[in-house]
Amino acid sequence: MSAPGSDQKTQLRIGLLDFEPLRVAGFQSICEPLSHVTVVPTTLQDALTNTGLDMVILGLQSTVESLDLLARLRAECPKLRLIVMGAGADEETIISAIGAGAKGYLDEVANPQQVVMCIDVVASGSIWAPRKVLSAFIDRMLNPTDNKPVQRHNLTFTKREEEVLSLLRAARSNREIASTMGIEERTVKSYIAKLIRKVGVENRISLSVRAATWDKD
Repeated sequence: MSAPGSDQKTQLRIGLLDFEPLRVAGFQSICEPLSHVTVVPTTLQDALTNTGLDMVILGLQSTVESLDLLARLRAECPKLRLIVMGAGADEETIISAIGAGAKGYLDEVANPQQVVMCIDVVASGSIWAPRKVLSAFIDRMLNPTDNKPVQRHNLTFTKREEEVLSLLRAARSNREIASTMGIEERTVKSYIAKLIRKVGVENRISLSVRAATWDKD
């Protein structure tokens, strides 16, 4: 995308995932002066299948469900740029969202200028988030602390555990995993908890990310 201030910019089509009509209208009003940006409401199914979308903005609701959704969108639509919008999310939540695939975080009280800047920065391939969060994220990637779980290698898994890991790599939700495997959702949660301990990661997102790298190790 061209630098801010350039007369020509790449056309950008943004989907607002499950936003209420009033908020859709607000985004459309903010982006109306931008001739290169089109904002449209979308659903998850449309976002997963609509190749015409360049970016998706989604609300950060239930943290676990939102992170699962981010991971699924990233897995199935790797070229889609993702932005989450939330109300005063804490540092850990924003870092987890970035780790799950978000390229930007917008607070619900962001002003129109901040919204436009976020869209431009993410469209250019960079990350938009509070400076403090970005610093913490980079520091964590470069200097893992001693109190973080150590990821283990050369592990062996049961056939069922391998099935769960395969579905996690595909960014499936607990409900989808349960349906695919023909088991109860609580059993899926039990498998995931056991795998988190076995692999030595902190949470489901870290487990999914680690599982996605095994084929490349």
